[in-house]
Amino acid sequence: MKTKALCAVVCGVAVVGGFAGLHYSGVSVPALPSPSLKQAAVIALAAAASAAPDHSPAFQVAGKPENIELNTALERGLLAAEFEGNGRERVTAALTCKSPAAFQLKVFAGQMFDNGQSTMIVVRSGEVEMVPGKTASLTLETAATRSANKVGSAAFHISYGRMPRLEPLLAYVGQHPEMSAPAIQTAVMALTENLPLSAVAKFAPVSGDLRSRFDNAAFRADTFDILKALNALREIGVKDSAIAMTIDPQLKIEAMIEPLTKALAMRYYGIAPENEWAYWKTELLNGDPSTRHYALFGIARFYPDIALDMLPKWARETKMKSVFRMSAIQALADTQRAEAVPILRRLMDEFGRNTDYGQAASSAARYLDASLAKVAMTQHAVAFRDSKTVSQF
Repeated sequence: MKTKALCAVVCGVAVVGGFAGLHYSGVSVPALPSPSLKQAAVIALAAAASAAPDHSPAFQVAGKPENIELNTALERGLLAAEFEGNGRERVTAALTCKSPAAFQLKVFAGQMFDNGQSTMIVVRSGEVEMVPGKTASLTLETAATRSANKVGSAAFHISYGRMPRLEPLLAYVGQHPEMSAPAIQTAVMALTENLPLSAVAKFAPVSGDLRSRFDNAAFRADTFDILKALNALREIGVKDSAIAMTIDPQLKIEAMIEPLTKALAMRYYGIAPENEWAYWKTELLNGDPSTRHYALFGIARFYPDIALDMLPKWARETKMKSVFRMSAIQALADTQRAEAVPILRRLMDEFGRNTDYGQAASSAARYLDASLAKVAMTQHAVAFRDSKTVSQF
């Protein structure tokens, strides 16, 4: 390129010299304007510029490093990479730059990794700058695509597979950084395997745990994360009825009982604050037979004043089913009120220390005593709402 430019300058000078030689030799030539030295220089520079390609480095302006996707970088030999994953929420890439120029490595959500036993998918995009001859590390947020994944550190390789059904969810996750890894994983499993609640929830199912040929303990989630997953699926257009875990009535009442999940549950299930008491009453009197007694725990936690008066009556009612009487005794401890301790001790004496009800009352009294003592020591109180204006049954 420099040679071409030099030739152009030399040619320009030669032109000037040629005109001069003709003039002094006395040879007759047509009248031509004799260019000045300044004009000749301009002509030479113009010739050099026209000879140089548009992408010549002499005329480029330095910019940002080129963006290159992971698969492309590997195919072009710009990168050496090793991948280690845990089969669930993480893949770490050890990278070495083989490119003569720096570039920005991009790994997009939807990229998959596989090792023959487990398959993972990137749920949030990641990037890292690669510098010639240097190494870098990039940790990617991932999710298992199946419950059969083996959870534990293992080597992985990139996969060219794609899961179009997960694309709307991945787009949603990219816009909601507050979604936790367990919530994302639960949503992914709902779309790829549509697991039932008993295979996903950490709480013990009323109907008993269903046997599975896979050990899915590593993929169980807290109630809050399950609700976040279901909410995400609803927002991307997946119908509730298409998700197996929504069919189980236990999820709704478990979510309503848990103080940290209740606000989210009320929004998800469309329960207005002014209708909360009506919800608990309906659940207790007309709810699913397998979970009706759970409402006693919700009343104890969120309406303790009512519970202190109501639950001892339910515990003493001999015509009441055993599950309701036992739940009423145990729920008294959930009021977190000191007044419940003497009530439980009276029930223990009334039922007898050697009866099932008496033992339940004794255990509940000990639990509540220890809980109140712990609260007093740590100076942290769990506040539950009083509802003196709500009418009882």
